[in-house]
Amino acid sequence: MTSDALNLPEQVPTPPVESRAAPPSGDRVASRLRGFGPVGLLAILVIALADFVVKPLSAVLVLVWAWRSHTPWREIGYVRPKSWTGSLAVGLVFGGAFKFLMKAIVMPLLGADPINQSYHYLVGNRAALPGMLFAMIVIAGFGEETVFRGYLFERLGKLFGTGVAAKVSIVLLTSAVFALGHYSDQGLAGVEQATITGLVFGTIFAVTGRIWMLMCAHAAYDLTALAIIYWNLEADVAHLVFR
Repeated sequence: MTSDALNLPEQVPTPPVESRAAPPSGDRVASRLRGFGPVGLLAILVIALADFVVKPLSAVLVLVWAWRSHTPWREIGYVRPKSWTGSLAVGLVFGGAFKFLMKAIVMPLLGADPINQSYHYLVGNRAALPGMLFAMIVIAGFGEETVFRGYLFERLGKLFGTGVAAKVSIVLLTSAVFALGHYSDQGLAGVEQATITGLVFGTIFAVTGRIWMLMCAHAAYDLTALAIIYWNLEADVAHLVFR
């Protein structure tokens, strides 16, 4: 017997949260937050400056902005993966291998100092581990990916469009901003390294539009760097290929 015969309304499946369309534009605040007028530009400025107050406040504000502006979560990369375990595993392996490749091959080719002087104090420093673990998992993995990939890709995408040329421009711009943010504490070598990682992570995000694996990869990348420094293996890894 069909639902028509019983005069019952058909049950329409509810789409996943990240695939729902934004609500009607009757909400003026939401519309202004999504735009590039005074309110929209102020939101961008507040998000950009928030990390100078408390890290990773910018990423938290991005989530608040997405919620209040009725921006679909998928537009900042928050798309439910087919497998959480798979995304975690791929991210951990990719991030760790990528860092090892950068330390053993790429950075030596660029003439970087084998020792990261900014973080050399972490060698054998157990007291610093809790803070660094928080920084690498929460601030870098969650915070930086949400801001530099999710948020900036969404904002610049609204300005430039979604074509190939636009995506290439967005990857280049976000990588440049990401790299400059590493100059103050790591100097030129930090900028070089962050430029490459920004280009790689940005390209992956531009192609997939998904952020969860990148969060895991970013955290794994930094955790691998921490392990290399903590066990005083920087010089050994840096000279593994080029002696």
